[in-house]
Amino acid sequence: MTIQEILDRVSEYHPDLGEDYHGCDEVKFGDCSQECTGIVSALVPTVDVIRRAVELKANLLYVHEPVSYLTPDWPEWKADYKCRIYDEKLKLLKENKIVLVRDHDHMHAHKPDSIFTGVLKYLGWMEYLTEEQKIPFGYTVCFPKAKKLREINQELIEKIGMQGLRFIGNPEAELKKIAFRGHIYPDAFIPQHFNEDGSWSDYATEIIREMEQDGVECIIPGEVIEWTVLSYIRDGISLGKNLACINPGHFNWEELGARYAKDWLMELTENKVSVFYVPTGDMWKYQTKKSLFEQKSE
Repeated sequence: MTIQEILDRVSEYHPDLGEDYHGCDEVKFGDCSQECTGIVSALVPTVDVIRRAVELKANLLYVHEPVSYLTPDWPEWKADYKCRIYDEKLKLLKENKIVLVRDHDHMHAHKPDSIFTGVLKYLGWMEYLTEEQKIPFGYTVCFPKAKKLREINQELIEKIGMQGLRFIGNPEAELKKIAFRGHIYPDAFIPQHFNEDGSWSDYATEIIREMEQDGVECIIPGEVIEWTVLSYIRDGISLGKNLACINPGHFNWEELGARYAKDWLMELTENKVSVFYVPTGDMWKYQTKKSLFEQKSE
């Protein structure tokens, strides 16, 4: 089976974004006419992921996040200076005849979203998913029995494969209603605007509305700023409210979606080629003055 034959099957599987689509999804590098020796599904095409693909003798690297360090993610480096690290990364791909494909917009266009289907599946939270969908990009889970924040944190660390994570809240707080929410920065999902009645709206205000009115106790967002929802949560905790934010970071937040991509790639290729999931790995390490639990025990 050639790589192009595999990509043709992927195109049939994915929702059609139309002839006018000119987004980031495309073959970034490589010759698709060659026989596929194996597929690696990974969230981010890091140098370490590429090296692992070489070890696995896989020549199709299927990823969700950018290969370049420029937001538009062109295959070519387009800044007005030479980037030696990017050159070395491309050399590694070329020397090993690896085809690199980025699939971002099409994965998110699935109903339900392909990335967060994988996140919920491999966290084991799919059965707790509610039907609520009041704002763009929302996946709310409600546990039948409350869990302590520190227990939820540990579950994420272990199942995603993180070194640790940042959070706001009391580790002993008991939580039932938790919401995955999109990136919280200006003009994400809901552009900033005034309503006809003169009130202000954006994505952050809608998340705060959910926490004020709909009983959402904890959010797990992607990218964050600190002066809107996070400051609301911190002040709420100071006033005795049972609120929290868990911030694993953008790549960790979506990591299990790449694990799920392995599942559907195996189905599409009918097990005619080997398909591997390679975790990207947590880029963050954590140095703390003293752990919260050590402080509590003194």
